[in-house]
Amino acid sequence: MRLLDDKTILITGGTGSFGNHFTEYVLNHFKPKKIIIYSRDEFKQFNMASKFSKYASMMRFFIGDVRDKERLLRALVGVDYVIHAAALKQVPACEYNPIEAVKTNIDGAMNVVNAVLDTPSVKRVVALSTDKSVNPINLYGGTKLVSDKLFIAANSYSGLKNIRFAVVRYGNVAGSRGSVIPFFQKLIEQGEKKLPITDYRMTRFWISLEQGVALVIKALTETNGGEIFISKIPSFNITDLAQAMLPGCEMPEVGIREGEKLHEIMITKEDSTNTYEYQNHYIIYPHYNWWGEEKLISGGQKVKDGFEYSSGTNKEWLDATMLQKCLRDMDIKY
Repeated sequence: MRLLDDKTILITGGTGSFGNHFTEYVLNHFKPKKIIIYSRDEFKQFNMASKFSKYASMMRFFIGDVRDKERLLRALVGVDYVIHAAALKQVPACEYNPIEAVKTNIDGAMNVVNAVLDTPSVKRVVALSTDKSVNPINLYGGTKLVSDKLFIAANSYSGLKNIRFAVVRYGNVAGSRGSVIPFFQKLIEQGEKKLPITDYRMTRFWISLEQGVALVIKALTETNGGEIFISKIPSFNITDLAQAMLPGCEMPEVGIREGEKLHEIMITKEDSTNTYEYQNHYIIYPHYNWWGEEKLISGGQKVKDGFEYSSGTNKEWLDATMLQKCLRDMDIKY
Protein backbone atom coordinates (compact mmCIF):
# COMPACT_ATOMS: atom_id res chain seq x y z
CA MET A 1 0.00 0.00 0.00
CA ARG A 2 1.27 3.49 -0.84
CA LEU A 3 1.95 6.00 1.90
CA LEU A 4 -1.34 7.92 1.93
CA ASP A 5 -3.72 5.26 0.62
CA ASP A 6 -6.63 4.66 3.00
CA LYS A 7 -5.20 7.24 5.43
CA THR A 8 -6.84 10.25 7.06
CA ILE A 9 -4.84 13.48 6.73
CA LEU A 10 -5.49 16.72 8.58
CA ILE A 11 -4.08 20.01 7.26
CA THR A 12 -4.11 23.00 9.59
CA GLY A 13 -4.45 26.26 7.68
CA GLY A 14 -5.55 24.02 4.83
CA THR A 15 -7.29 26.66 2.70
CA GLY A 16 -4.03 28.43 1.84
CA SER A 17 -1.92 28.03 -1.31
CA PHE A 18 -0.07 25.03 0.09
CA GLY A 19 -3.17 23.31 1.44
CA ASN A 20 -4.99 23.60 -1.88
CA HIS A 21 -2.05 22.24 -3.86
CA PHE A 22 -1.26 19.48 -1.37
CA THR A 23 -4.90 18.36 -1.40
CA GLU A 24 -4.95 18.30 -5.19
CA TYR A 25 -1.73 16.31 -5.32
CA VAL A 26 -2.89 13.74 -2.77
CA LEU A 27 -6.26 13.25 -4.50
CA ASN A 28 -4.54 12.79 -7.87
CA HIS A 29 -1.77 10.43 -6.71
CA PHE A 30 -3.22 8.51 -3.77
CA LYS A 31 -6.51 7.13 -2.53
CA PRO A 32 -6.86 8.69 0.92
CA LYS A 33 -9.64 7.73 3.24
CA LYS A 34 -10.25 11.34 4.22
CA ILE A 35 -8.66 14.81 3.99
CA ILE A 36 -9.63 17.18 6.78
CA ILE A 37 -9.19 20.91 6.18
CA TYR A 38 -8.87 22.74 9.51
CA SER A 39 -9.03 26.53 9.25
CA ARG A 40 -10.83 29.70 10.40
CA ASP A 41 -12.29 31.14 7.18
CA GLU A 42 -15.63 29.62 6.20
CA PHE A 43 -15.67 31.44 2.84
CA LYS A 44 -12.33 29.95 1.81
CA GLN A 45 -13.58 26.55 2.96
CA PHE A 46 -16.70 27.01 0.81
CA ASN A 47 -14.54 27.85 -2.21
CA MET A 48 -12.29 24.87 -1.57
CA ALA A 49 -15.24 22.52 -1.14
CA SER A 50 -16.60 23.72 -4.49
CA LYS A 51 -13.20 23.25 -6.13
CA PHE A 52 -12.96 19.63 -4.94
CA SER A 53 -16.68 18.85 -5.16
CA LYS A 54 -16.16 15.61 -7.07
CA TYR A 55 -14.14 14.33 -4.09
CA ALA A 56 -16.79 15.38 -1.56
CA SER A 57 -16.93 11.90 -0.04
CA MET A 58 -13.24 12.21 0.96
CA MET A 59 -13.25 15.86 2.07
CA ARG A 60 -14.11 17.22 5.50
CA PHE A 61 -14.03 20.87 6.56
CA PHE A 62 -13.56 21.88 10.20
CA ILE A 63 -13.97 25.50 11.24
CA GLY A 64 -11.43 25.88 13.97
CA ASP A 65 -8.36 27.73 15.22
CA VAL A 66 -5.04 26.23 16.27
CA ARG A 67 -5.40 28.41 19.36
CA ASP A 68 -8.27 26.10 20.43
CA LYS A 69 -6.86 22.79 21.68
CA GLU A 70 -10.29 21.29 22.40
CA ARG A 71 -11.39 21.87 18.82
CA LEU A 72 -8.13 20.38 17.56
CA LEU A 73 -8.70 17.26 19.63
CA ARG A 74 -12.15 16.88 18.09
CA ALA A 75 -10.79 17.29 14.56
CA LEU A 76 -7.92 14.84 15.15
CA VAL A 77 -10.09 11.80 15.97
CA GLY A 78 -9.01 8.98 13.65
CA VAL A 79 -6.33 11.06 11.90
CA ASP A 80 -3.15 9.29 10.70
CA TYR A 81 -1.05 12.21 9.39
CA VAL A 82 -0.97 15.91 10.27
CA ILE A 83 0.42 18.72 8.12
CA HIS A 84 0.76 21.93 10.13
CA ALA A 85 0.54 24.89 7.74
CA ALA A 86 -1.45 27.35 9.88
CA ALA A 87 0.40 30.55 10.77
CA LEU A 88 0.28 34.31 10.68
CA LYS A 89 2.84 34.92 7.93
CA GLN A 90 2.82 38.60 6.96
CA VAL A 91 5.90 40.26 8.47
CA PRO A 92 4.39 43.77 8.94
CA ALA A 93 1.18 42.32 10.42
CA CYS A 94 3.16 40.29 12.94
CA GLU A 95 5.26 43.33 13.86
CA TYR A 96 2.13 45.41 14.52
CA ASN A 97 0.21 42.59 16.22
CA PRO A 98 2.92 40.72 18.13
CA ILE A 99 0.66 39.08 20.70
CA GLU A 100 -1.58 37.71 17.95
CA ALA A 101 1.46 36.27 16.16
CA VAL A 102 2.60 34.59 19.39
CA LYS A 103 -0.87 33.17 20.04
CA THR A 104 -1.13 31.59 16.59
CA ASN A 105 2.45 30.70 15.69
CA ILE A 106 3.74 29.62 19.12
CA ASP A 107 0.72 28.80 21.27
CA GLY A 108 -0.98 27.27 18.22
CA ALA A 109 2.04 25.09 17.49
CA MET A 110 2.12 23.96 21.11
CA ASN A 111 -1.58 23.11 20.94
CA VAL A 112 -1.03 21.02 17.81
CA VAL A 113 1.85 19.15 19.47
CA ASN A 114 -0.09 18.46 22.66
CA ALA A 115 -3.31 17.53 20.87
CA VAL A 116 -1.44 15.14 18.58
CA LEU A 117 0.36 13.50 21.51
CA ASP A 118 -3.07 12.91 23.06
CA THR A 119 -4.45 11.33 19.86
CA PRO A 120 -3.38 7.65 19.59
CA SER A 121 -4.10 7.31 15.86
CA VAL A 122 -1.59 9.95 14.65
CA LYS A 123 1.66 8.49 13.29
CA ARG A 124 3.39 11.38 11.47
CA VAL A 125 3.40 15.16 11.82
CA VAL A 126 5.13 17.54 9.40
CA ALA A 127 5.29 21.26 10.22
CA LEU A 128 5.97 23.90 7.57
CA SER A 129 8.77 26.30 8.44
CA THR A 130 10.34 29.30 6.69
CA ASP A 131 13.74 30.76 5.92
CA LYS A 132 12.77 33.63 8.24
CA SER A 133 13.12 31.29 11.24
CA VAL A 134 16.87 31.16 10.52
CA ASN A 135 18.73 33.91 12.40
CA PRO A 136 15.41 35.79 12.69
CA ILE A 137 15.36 39.58 12.52
CA ASN A 138 11.56 40.00 12.66
CA LEU A 139 8.86 38.71 14.97
CA TYR A 140 7.40 36.33 12.39
CA GLY A 141 10.78 34.63 12.06
CA GLY A 142 11.16 34.52 15.83
CA THR A 143 7.80 32.84 16.33
CA LYS A 144 8.53 30.30 13.61
CA LEU A 145 11.90 29.49 15.18
CA VAL A 146 10.10 28.66 18.43
CA SER A 147 7.52 26.64 16.48
CA ASP A 148 10.28 24.61 14.80
CA LYS A 149 11.87 23.89 18.18
CA LEU A 150 8.53 22.77 19.60
CA PHE A 151 7.92 20.25 16.83
CA ILE A 152 11.45 18.87 16.97
CA ALA A 153 11.40 18.57 20.77
CA ALA A 154 7.98 16.87 20.57
CA ASN A 155 9.81 13.68 19.62
CA SER A 156 11.15 13.67 23.21
CA TYR A 157 7.61 13.20 24.50
CA SER A 158 6.39 10.50 22.13
CA GLY A 159 7.34 7.74 24.58
CA LEU A 160 6.39 4.32 23.25
CA LYS A 161 3.97 5.77 20.71
CA ASN A 162 4.79 5.23 17.04
CA ILE A 163 4.70 8.94 16.24
CA ARG A 164 7.32 11.10 14.57
CA PHE A 165 7.53 14.87 14.16
CA ALA A 166 9.52 16.57 11.39
CA VAL A 167 9.89 20.04 9.86
CA VAL A 168 10.24 21.19 6.24
CA ARG A 169 11.81 24.57 5.51
CA TYR A 170 11.60 26.80 2.45
CA GLY A 171 11.12 30.48 1.60
CA ASN A 172 8.25 32.20 -0.17
CA VAL A 173 6.72 29.85 -2.72
CA ALA A 174 6.73 31.31 -6.25
CA GLY A 175 3.35 32.79 -7.03
CA SER A 176 1.96 32.44 -3.51
CA ARG A 177 0.31 35.38 -1.78
CA GLY A 178 3.46 36.05 0.22
CA SER A 179 5.78 36.29 -2.77
CA VAL A 180 6.67 39.36 -4.85
CA ILE A 181 5.21 37.89 -8.05
CA PRO A 182 1.54 38.80 -7.37
CA PHE A 183 2.68 42.33 -6.44
CA PHE A 184 4.52 42.72 -9.74
CA GLN A 185 1.56 41.15 -11.57
CA LYS A 186 -0.83 43.72 -10.15
CA LEU A 187 1.41 46.62 -11.17
CA ILE A 188 1.76 45.24 -14.70
CA GLU A 189 -2.02 44.78 -15.01
CA GLN A 190 -2.45 48.41 -13.97
CA GLY A 191 -0.21 49.48 -16.84
CA GLU A 192 2.82 50.41 -14.77
CA LYS A 193 6.13 50.65 -16.64
CA LYS A 194 8.24 50.61 -13.49
CA LEU A 195 8.68 47.80 -10.97
CA PRO A 196 10.06 48.95 -7.60
CA ILE A 197 13.03 47.06 -6.19
CA THR A 198 13.78 47.28 -2.49
CA ASP A 199 17.52 46.60 -3.00
CA TYR A 200 19.38 45.73 -6.21
CA ARG A 201 21.50 43.18 -4.33
CA MET A 202 18.51 41.18 -3.09
CA THR A 203 18.35 37.46 -3.90
CA ARG A 204 15.78 34.77 -3.20
CA PHE A 205 15.37 31.01 -3.61
CA TRP A 206 12.94 29.75 -6.25
CA ILE A 207 10.61 26.96 -5.14
CA SER A 208 7.32 25.99 -6.72
CA LEU A 209 4.25 24.65 -4.93
CA GLU A 210 4.95 21.27 -6.55
CA GLN A 211 8.43 21.19 -5.00
CA GLY A 212 7.03 22.25 -1.62
CA VAL A 213 4.48 19.44 -1.70
CA ALA A 214 7.12 16.92 -2.79
CA LEU A 215 9.31 17.89 0.17
CA VAL A 216 6.42 17.31 2.60
CA ILE A 217 5.72 13.89 1.06
CA LYS A 218 9.43 13.05 1.42
CA ALA A 219 9.39 14.08 5.07
CA LEU A 220 6.27 12.01 5.75
CA THR A 221 7.86 9.02 4.06
CA GLU A 222 11.40 9.15 5.46
CA THR A 223 11.36 10.87 8.84
CA ASN A 224 12.73 9.08 11.86
CA GLY A 225 11.76 12.07 14.01
CA GLY A 226 13.31 15.49 14.53
CA GLU A 227 14.73 16.29 11.09
CA ILE A 228 14.48 19.58 9.20
CA PHE A 229 14.17 18.87 5.46
CA ILE A 230 15.40 21.54 3.01
CA SER A 231 15.16 21.31 -0.80
CA LYS A 232 18.07 22.06 -3.12
CA ILE A 233 16.66 24.85 -5.26
CA PRO A 234 18.04 27.61 -7.49
CA SER A 235 18.48 31.27 -6.58
CA PHE A 236 17.55 34.38 -8.52
CA ASN A 237 18.19 38.09 -8.28
CA ILE A 238 15.09 40.19 -7.72
CA THR A 239 16.09 42.48 -10.61
CA ASP A 240 16.15 39.49 -12.98
CA LEU A 241 12.62 38.57 -11.89
CA ALA A 242 11.44 42.12 -12.64
CA GLN A 243 13.01 41.96 -16.10
CA ALA A 244 11.51 38.52 -16.72
CA MET A 245 8.02 39.80 -15.94
CA LEU A 246 8.32 43.22 -17.63
CA PRO A 247 11.33 43.24 -20.01
CA GLY A 248 13.04 46.59 -20.28
CA CYS A 249 11.19 48.07 -17.30
CA GLU A 250 12.64 50.75 -15.09
CA MET A 251 13.52 49.49 -11.61
CA PRO A 252 13.62 52.30 -9.05
CA GLU A 253 15.35 51.27 -5.83
CA VAL A 254 13.00 52.10 -2.96
CA GLY A 255 14.92 50.78 0.05
CA ILE A 256 14.75 47.58 2.04
CA ARG A 257 11.73 47.17 4.30
CA GLU A 258 11.88 46.71 8.05
CA GLY A 259 12.42 43.05 8.95
CA GLU A 260 13.51 42.13 5.43
CA LYS A 261 16.77 40.35 4.58
CA LEU A 262 18.98 40.75 1.52
CA HIS A 263 19.32 36.99 1.15
CA GLU A 264 17.36 33.94 2.27
CA ILE A 265 19.31 31.56 4.50
CA MET A 266 18.12 28.00 4.97
CA ILE A 267 21.11 26.49 6.79
CA THR A 268 23.44 28.45 9.07
CA LYS A 269 27.12 27.78 9.60
CA GLU A 270 26.23 26.74 13.15
CA ASP A 271 23.80 24.12 11.79
CA SER A 272 26.46 22.64 9.51
CA THR A 273 27.73 20.32 12.25
CA ASN A 274 24.42 18.41 12.10
CA THR A 275 23.63 18.77 8.38
CA TYR A 276 23.79 16.07 5.71
CA GLU A 277 23.56 16.56 1.96
CA TYR A 278 21.45 14.27 -0.22
CA GLN A 279 20.92 14.24 -3.98
CA ASN A 280 18.04 16.72 -4.02
CA HIS A 281 17.86 18.03 -0.46
CA TYR A 282 19.60 18.66 2.85
CA ILE A 283 18.62 17.43 6.29
CA ILE A 284 19.50 19.13 9.57
CA TYR A 285 19.42 16.43 12.23
CA PRO A 286 18.46 17.11 15.85
CA HIS A 287 21.02 17.49 18.61
CA TYR A 288 19.32 15.69 21.50
CA ASN A 289 20.26 12.73 23.67
CA TRP A 290 17.27 10.77 22.30
CA TRP A 291 18.70 10.94 18.79
CA GLY A 292 21.55 8.76 17.58
CA GLU A 293 23.39 8.05 14.34
CA GLU A 294 21.37 4.88 13.85
CA LYS A 295 18.51 7.23 12.89
CA LEU A 296 20.45 8.80 10.01
CA ILE A 297 18.60 8.43 6.72
CA SER A 298 20.84 6.54 4.29
CA GLY A 299 22.41 8.13 1.22
CA GLY A 300 23.59 11.37 2.81
CA GLN A 301 27.01 12.95 3.12
CA LYS A 302 28.01 15.19 6.03
CA VAL A 303 28.58 18.78 4.88
CA LYS A 304 31.78 20.57 5.79
CA ASP A 305 31.83 22.51 9.04
CA GLY A 306 31.06 26.13 8.30
CA PHE A 307 28.79 25.31 5.36
CA GLU A 308 25.97 27.82 4.83
CA TYR A 309 23.03 27.48 2.43
CA SER A 310 22.15 31.00 1.31
CA SER A 311 20.39 32.36 -1.77
CA GLY A 312 23.28 34.81 -2.12
CA THR A 313 26.02 32.17 -2.39
CA ASN A 314 24.07 29.34 -4.01
CA LYS A 315 25.65 27.30 -6.81
CA GLU A 316 22.56 27.20 -9.04
CA TRP A 317 21.02 30.39 -10.47
CA LEU A 318 18.12 31.41 -12.69
CA ASP A 319 18.56 34.36 -15.06
CA ALA A 320 15.72 36.39 -16.58
CA THR A 321 15.23 34.00 -19.51
CA MET A 322 15.09 30.97 -17.22
CA LEU A 323 12.68 32.78 -14.91
CA GLN A 324 10.36 33.51 -17.84
CA LYS A 325 10.24 29.78 -18.59
CA CYS A 326 9.54 28.99 -14.93
CA LEU A 327 6.70 31.51 -14.89
CA ARG A 328 5.20 30.00 -18.06
CA ASP A 329 5.51 26.48 -16.67
CA MET A 330 3.59 27.60 -13.60
CA ASP A 331 1.02 29.38 -15.79
CA ILE A 332 1.80 32.67 -14.06
CA LYS A 333 0.68 35.52 -16.32
CA TYR A 334 2.73 38.69 -16.53
